[in-house]
Amino acid sequence: MYQKTLKSKINFKGIGLHSGLVANLLIKPSSPNSGINFVRTDYKGKEKIIKAHISNALPAKLCTTISNKYVSVSTIEHLMSALSGMGIDNAIVEVDGQELPILDGSSKEFVIAIQDSGITVQSCEKKYIKILKKIIVKEKEKSISIEPTNKNKLEIDYEIDFHDRVIKKQSKKIDLEKNGFMEVYDSRTFCLQKDLENIFKMGLAKGGSLDNAIVVSEDKVLNQDGLRHKDEFVRHKILDCIGDLYLAGYSLIGKVNCYQGGHDMTRKLLEALIKNKSSWNLTSLKSKNLSPVSSYLSNQLVVNL
Repeated sequence: MYQKTLKSKINFKGIGLHSGLVANLLIKPSSPNSGINFVRTDYKGKEKIIKAHISNALPAKLCTTISNKYVSVSTIEHLMSALSGMGIDNAIVEVDGQELPILDGSSKEFVIAIQDSGITVQSCEKKYIKILKKIIVKEKEKSISIEPTNKNKLEIDYEIDFHDRVIKKQSKKIDLEKNGFMEVYDSRTFCLQKDLENIFKMGLAKGGSLDNAIVVSEDKVLNQDGLRHKDEFVRHKILDCIGDLYLAGYSLIGKVNCYQGGHDMTRKLLEALIKNKSSWNLTSLKSKNLSPVSSYLSNQLVVNL
């Protein structure tokens, strides 16, 4: 298995979900072993590059933000999910503002553009973070964990429960080894109408509309066209999770279980994982390090928040 990048540049222009500002986005091919790097082209200083890595992630407020202490870029999760799901290891992402365009609220337009651009297979072997030991992060009733798997890619088992009349309880499992990403790539971000006042008070969702988000009232979906999937809500949570997990810097080989999670829980899980170096190793699919699950460390790390 070898690393991949885009065959050609991809352009987007659109409004930011939270900032309400229009931004131009250019995604370009990049060299092997360079990873995903964001560039704030509107910033005049030298410190305009931000590596897409958990070490640069900020505490989340309804979106994922990375910063190099001089500049930041927010709402990167849908693009990161598309890059991860389409197997893009290396790319340069240029944006002339603080937030990526939200487009339709999912990864759909990114995925279509990557397919249209084409993918270049590069000369260097692809590396993976292989999970060796289970890590669990708990915060009251919320939890997220990652553990070893016999698969060669990521598995995600996700459950949400909104205790309402529309979303209710939803759960879904996907297996990225079996192209599970295409089950979630077009699922849109969502919010409850009753939460909008508080979201606006936080200075967020200035660019939100029924064109880029699902809005749920007490007993119905307000979007005229309805849902793309009956369980679109949990599918979108998985979409976000895939994008946030790609901040590990490599694709993961492991199984994620999540209950009532979100951006910040995933960030905390990744932080715990990267810090505990005995919990993983960097490997390739050709490597002899790909041992069966039974040979992995039996203990686990639990982080209570």
